[in-house]
Order: sequence, then C-alpha cells, then structure tokens
Amino acid sequence: MHKNIGTTDRLIRLAIAIALLIYAWWAGSWIALAFSLFTFYEALASWCVFYQLIGKSSCPIDNSNKKP
Repeated sequence: MHKNIGTTDRLIRLAIAIALLIYAWWAGSWIALAFSLFTFYEALASWCVFYQLIGKSSCPIDNSNKKP
C-alpha cells in the first residue's frame, strides 16, 4: 500500500471526518459513524482506495522509482 494522499488532502479528510463524527453523535447515525471512521483511517494512513483505483496521487513523494 503506497501513500497517495498529500498533506492538503489529509487535512481536508481529517476535517470531514471530524464533521461526520459530530453529526453521527448528534443524529445517532451508525452509517455516519462508519464513514467517519473510514475517513479517519484514510487521513491517518495517507491512502485512498478510490485514488488507488483511478491511479491518482496527490502525494509529493514519487513512488514510481521504488522497488516493491
């Protein structure tokens, strides 16, 4: 699993995760809680499954020259 999220994307996802967590607590929504936890994971791991599927990366580190 290579990092594919840069610092700006991580901060945006962290803000979204916090907002979803507050909404989940306020509304009592387990679905919002699940999305919040997944978004926290993406922000902390610097990896996005959707970016992986489409081949996009906003991470400034070039992983193409590294051996697997």
